[in-house]
Order: sequence, then C-alpha cells, then structure tokens
Amino acid sequence: MNNTTESDISPGMVWLLAISTGLIVANLYYAQTLVGPISAATGLSPEAAGLIVTLTQIGYCLGLLFIVPLGDLIENRRLITTALAFTAVALVAAATATNPSVFLAASLAIGLGSVAAQILVPFAAHLSKEATRGQTVGKVVSGLLIGILLARPTASLVADHAGWHTVFGGAAVIVAALAMLLRKKLPQRVPISPLTYPELLVSLWHLFLSTPVLRRRAAYHAGLFGSFSLFWTTVPLMLASSDFHLSQTGIAVFALVGMAGAIASPIAGRLADSGFTRPATGIALALGVVGFALPLIAPGSRNLALALLVAASIILDMGVAANLVLGQRAIFSLGAEVRSRLNGLYFAIFFAGGALGSAVGAWMYASHGWKAAMLTGMAFPGLALLYWMTEFVQGEVKAYKGAR
Repeated sequence: MNNTTESDISPGMVWLLAISTGLIVANLYYAQTLVGPISAATGLSPEAAGLIVTLTQIGYCLGLLFIVPLGDLIENRRLITTALAFTAVALVAAATATNPSVFLAASLAIGLGSVAAQILVPFAAHLSKEATRGQTVGKVVSGLLIGILLARPTASLVADHAGWHTVFGGAAVIVAALAMLLRKKLPQRVPISPLTYPELLVSLWHLFLSTPVLRRRAAYHAGLFGSFSLFWTTVPLMLASSDFHLSQTGIAVFALVGMAGAIASPIAGRLADSGFTRPATGIALALGVVGFALPLIAPGSRNLALALLVAASIILDMGVAANLVLGQRAIFSLGAEVRSRLNGLYFAIFFAGGALGSAVGAWMYASHGWKAAMLTGMAFPGLALLYWMTEFVQGEVKAYKGAR
C-alpha cells in the first residue's frame, strides 16, 4: 500500500505505530539502568560496563545501515515482522545468559533486530498527507520516546522484584506477540525501486554526500543523543553510589519522572509543520547544554542535588525529543523514494554518537569521577550548538531552506 494525497493515516493506525515503535525501541534501553547488576552477575569490570549499552547501539547502527534501507526495496510488513522475530530470539539469549560473552553478543543482536522501529516511522510518513506529516511523525516518535523513557524504570522495577533475567524474558514474549499483531494489522507496502541491494547500499554514500540537510540534522542529533546516552549510562551508577544510596526501585522512579520530556515531540512536530525548524533546533540543542550544567552546580544538600538531577533529566529529554522530530520532519520532506535510506542514515549516524557517549561516559565516571562525566556530556550538545550557528552562513541557508 502506497501513500496517496487523497487520504490520511487513521488515528488507530497512528496509535498502533506509536505503541509498536515504543515497545520495539525499549529493547535498546532495558539494560541501561541495569548496568550495575548485569556487570556484577556476568563479571564485567566497571570500566567495561558501558559495553552493555554500547554494543546494543552498535548493533542498531549496523541494522540501520544494512537492514533499514531494505524498506526502499522489499515489502515493508514482511521486513518488520522478520526483524521482530530475530529480536525475540536475541532477547531469549540475553535472558538466559550466564557469562559476559553471551550477554554482549545478545546485546549486539538485540540492537540489530530492533531497527524494525525505524522501518515503522517512515511507514507512518508514507501513509500521511504532506500537510500533517510532521504531526503524524511527531506522534509516532512520541511513542518511540515514551518507550525509551519507560524502558528504564520498567527494567529497574522488574529487576528489583524478579531479577534482570526476567526483564529480557518478558521482553521476548512482548516482541513475539507484537510481530504477530503487526502482521495482521499493517497494510502491505511494496516500494518501487529499480535498484538491487548492493546498489542500494552504494547509494547510501551518495545520499550522504549529496544531502546537506541529512548531514546537518544527523550531526545535531549525534551531539544530543551522545549526551543523552552518557547521562543515562552514568546517572544510574551515581544514584546507586554512596552519594544517593537509591535502590533499583528508586532509580526507576527517577527515570519515570524523566518521561515528562516526551511532551516536546508533538510540539516540535507542529513547529516543523509551521516552518520554525531552525529556531526550534537551536532551543533543543541549548536545552542539552543546560541539562548538564544543572548537575554541575548542585550544592552539598542531597535532596537539592537530587532535585537538580531530576530537572536536568527532564530538560535533556525535552531537547532530545524535540530535535529528533525536527530532524525526521526535515529529511522526510526530501522524497518518498529514498525515505527509508535517509532515515537509516540519520539514525545510524546519531546512534554512533550515542554509542560513543555511553562508552566514554562509563569510562569517564569510573576513571575521573562524576563532574568529569558531566563536563564531557555537556561538550556533545555544545559542539552541535556551535555547528548550528554556522547554518546562518548564506550558502548553508540556501541549501537548507527546502527542508525547514
């Protein structure tokens, strides 16, 4: 089924796609607040603990580069359900892992299969009218972000009462059931492309070189997502330390509060549809910087320091949520025939930033302490904000104008 201008996506389908993307992408984040327990159980050192998150993100990047582009080549519903079946098997492997090698391999596979979420997002764009595409994408991405934000507290609560193995076993059941539901409910979409798969992969490099909007949006979000991954890799370790003494349930409550940041997604979608992508991007990147400045000014009071951390999590999540929608709205306006490839490239680049952030964050925290980790986190969106300022050079403005 191809998108037409005569009809728009139904509210029920938007809900289905939003909930599905949230459930799928949550698989990438269950381990984030469980780094400590998983490391202790599998024998990973504190310096290597970041690999638990990093390998999942590397797997996701590989899937974005080699699986998501297939959305421009083969029938989308079959591609989505196949990827979900693979993910369910990987989650079972994680649930039954008893040593670090098995768990890390399963983490890589979980990331690889979870790219099904990034086939569903352009699917929503295909089914939407141009005039409402930003709002539709914003709603679906809201589901995706809520899945990310709910994954952390859910994993912490389940692990506190039933162990971390149960988290991954339960996720395997959910993903298998979702695969069957989507096979029944999704319309077929057979893309029309003259390219073979090798030609499709080669075209990724050409698209990257010839699409300045993609390069800019990916760079902006790589900075924000790198800081996001660093924050949520190091903060659970800090909250469990002697400074705060929070249990996994306490960490779950903390992560749950951060969900408030997801409200920025539909707002950003409306701003993008109204032509305010550029200023909204600057605000989103600035929020990322502020999110790391607040913990650095925390006083000696434990309660006030915790309150500032809560505020920082909400502000950072708002920046990430808004900028993700702004970026996708911009690249989805560039053409339906390359939408899956552009989306795959976009996510692959910024997830590489996320993998770097989680790995560097865990190492900085273990080797140099909390403040060093926060300063490192601030540098990611700070550099992206500096790059955003160069957008006002005349040549760049002209190149970017068509996707505002």
